[in-house]
Amino acid sequence: MARILVTEEIAEAGLEGLREAGHNVDIQVGLSPDELVAAIPGAHALIIRSATDVTDAVLEAGSDLMVVGRAGIGLDNVDVESATKRGVMVVNAPQSNIVSAAEHTMALLMASARNVPQAHAALVEGRWERGRWGGVELFEKTLGIVGLGRIGKLVADRAKGFGMRLVAYDPFVSEERAKKMGVELLTLDEIIAESDFLTVHLPKTPETLGLINRDLLLKAKPSLRVINVARGGIVHEEDLAECVREGVIAGAALDVFSTEPMTESPLFGLDAVVVTPHLGASTREAQDKAGETIAAMVQLALDGEFVPFAVNVNAAEASETIRPYLPLAERLGGLFVSLAGGLPKELEICTEGEIAGYDTRILELAVLKGFFGMISDEPVTYVNAPQLAEEHGVQVRDVSSATPADFVNLLTLRGGGHSISGTLSGPKSEQRIVNIDDTPFDVPPASHMVVIHNDDRPGVIGTVGTLLGDAGVNIADMDVSRVAGEGTAVMLIAPTAEVTHDVLAELTASPGILEVISLNA
Repeated sequence: MARILVTEEIAEAGLEGLREAGHNVDIQVGLSPDELVAAIPGAHALIIRSATDVTDAVLEAGSDLMVVGRAGIGLDNVDVESATKRGVMVVNAPQSNIVSAAEHTMALLMASARNVPQAHAALVEGRWERGRWGGVELFEKTLGIVGLGRIGKLVADRAKGFGMRLVAYDPFVSEERAKKMGVELLTLDEIIAESDFLTVHLPKTPETLGLINRDLLLKAKPSLRVINVARGGIVHEEDLAECVREGVIAGAALDVFSTEPMTESPLFGLDAVVVTPHLGASTREAQDKAGETIAAMVQLALDGEFVPFAVNVNAAEASETIRPYLPLAERLGGLFVSLAGGLPKELEICTEGEIAGYDTRILELAVLKGFFGMISDEPVTYVNAPQLAEEHGVQVRDVSSATPADFVNLLTLRGGGHSISGTLSGPKSEQRIVNIDDTPFDVPPASHMVVIHNDDRPGVIGTVGTLLGDAGVNIADMDVSRVAGEGTAVMLIAPTAEVTHDVLAELTASPGILEVISLNA
């Protein structure tokens, strides 16, 4: 049972799922930084939203921490670099609030264009100011979208319905993809110069901090209105306030701020500015999705499974073709350590067949997770496995071949003069070890296995069976392969329990036995 510390309000449906899985869900909302450091020891998972700062000090105190789950998209309140160094997985819920954020963008777009909140405030205060709060139409106006990710694309889709011209800046989107969206790609300077409305949909990074500033806004048309429902600080708020006050641009609408909660800002006293207190994801639907998604991701992380929304795992999401091979890859990695008798200087991970046509980085991580899991005293995850390889001086090399030799799909590990191969077989995709050190077999992998090199003569197999039986060891699976031209054979045995050192020594000393290797994973 894992202890899961929850420091902010999360949808109950997600938390209930974690409780049903047998975990201790420890809810402590509103902790100060010092209180969080005091509460984190003993926690295996931490679930947060945007108000909790997960600093290096928190991660250092959380020595048992396996995963930090952020119920939402932004991760600027999590020290991802420190988490990665410590082997802590960081996951978010990138698709949970995209619809809500896109809709709130459109709400602020409309509110800014038609001065809805200003007119409302005047009227409820007893002032009929119909002439003062006239607005502009969206029809045939140019909307500049900075960032064509998930939310930016949804905003583009909705803006089309208003008959707006769509231009965008995103160096990671191709002309062809933008064209399919009905969007024209321009430089940032060109967008500023041509747009009547500008909406920002970027992550907050050192590169994007202060991206929309006075120097850029001075290139804008006086009709420009800036909308930010992304992350605070991407738009330089003091510069924006000056440009609105001086008439450089027509107005702005912001949902996010450089520091939050924000109650005093030069923007708040400007009639042409609309503000909301970070409401982009504040819908019932978004909160339910975020809570349920992050709970599912945390559960996968605690189970040691591949987590699709892990932000610090260097691999693409496992396809349905690759995913079934992850347990096999991890098992082969563990067995290979015993086979090689230690850490080889180079570990070659070979994929053959259909799987070789996919992004196989996640298979590499699974192999390394099993590999270092056998020698490390600390938990090994998809996050810190590559770092462990680097620290131990193991050079990892991937080799792929879309043309398989003997199997539809094959995964092979080589290094230190040894090799082991496995595949999935049959309608149930059952794991099989099919080759060890160039000797063919067909045996399901097990946590404990024994490889026996022996003289190829009658009675040796009987001797092995008798010794194991006398020791109370049952054989679950076994295969024997002859070595051509050498008069020897190799047995691969999967016992139901680990064979003790004394029994292994007795096997090694038996007549006809040349070598005994114990494999453990």
